Amino acid sequence: MRKVFLITILTMNLYSTGVKAAEYIIDIKGAHASINFKVNHLGYSWLTGRFDKFDGTFSYDPKNVNGSKISVNIDTTSINSNHAERDKHLKGKDFLDVSKFSTANFTSTSVRELSNGHVAIEGVLSLHGIKKNISIQAQKIGEGKDPWGGYRAGFSGTSKISLKDFGINYDLGPASTYVDLEIHIEGVRQ
Repeated sequence: MRKVFLITILTMNLYSTGVKAAEYIIDIKGAHASINFKVNHLGYSWLTGRFDKFDGTFSYDPKNVNGSKISVNIDTTSINSNHAERDKHLKGKDFLDVSKFSTANFTSTSVRELSNGHVAIEGVLSLHGIKKNISIQAQKIGEGKDPWGGYRAGFSGTSKISLKDFGINYDLGPASTYVDLEIHIEGVRQ
C-alpha cells in the first residue's frame, strides 16, 4: 500500500511540474505581426486597413495546444486605411470613437486543437467599450530557431465581427455590417 501511495505522489509531482507551455512575446519590433481588417464598402468594393500599434503575448506547447493562452492589446488610434481623411472618420464618433476608447483587447478563454495545425480560439474582444465573445479560426504557420539564437512560433487567424455587436451603428449598407479580421503573429519565446 505504501508503494502505491509513493508512486501516486511521484506521478502527481511529475504532472504538476511537467513541461510548462512556453511564453512568447509577439514580435512587433521586427514588424513580424499584423492585425488587418476589411469591410465591404456599400456593396461595391472592399475597404482594407490595419492597426499599426499593438502588443501581446501567448503561451504555446505543441504537446498541449489546448492549454494555450493569448492576450493582445490594440491601440485603436493607430488605425490605418491608407487614407488620412477616412482614418479621421474611422477614429471619430461614428466608428471607433478613439477619444473615449483608445484601446481594444482580446483575451482567449479557450483554445482547441483541430487537425493539421488548425486551432479554434474562443475569447473576449473588448472594443468600443463593449465586451463580446468572438471566435478565431487559426493555423500554425511554423516554429523553430531563428538566426539570432532565439526561438519563434507563428500563427495566422481570421474572424468576422458584427459592427452592431460593438455599438457601431453607422450605416454603410446591408453588405457592410461585418468586419473581417486577419491576424498574423510571430512570437519570440522568452
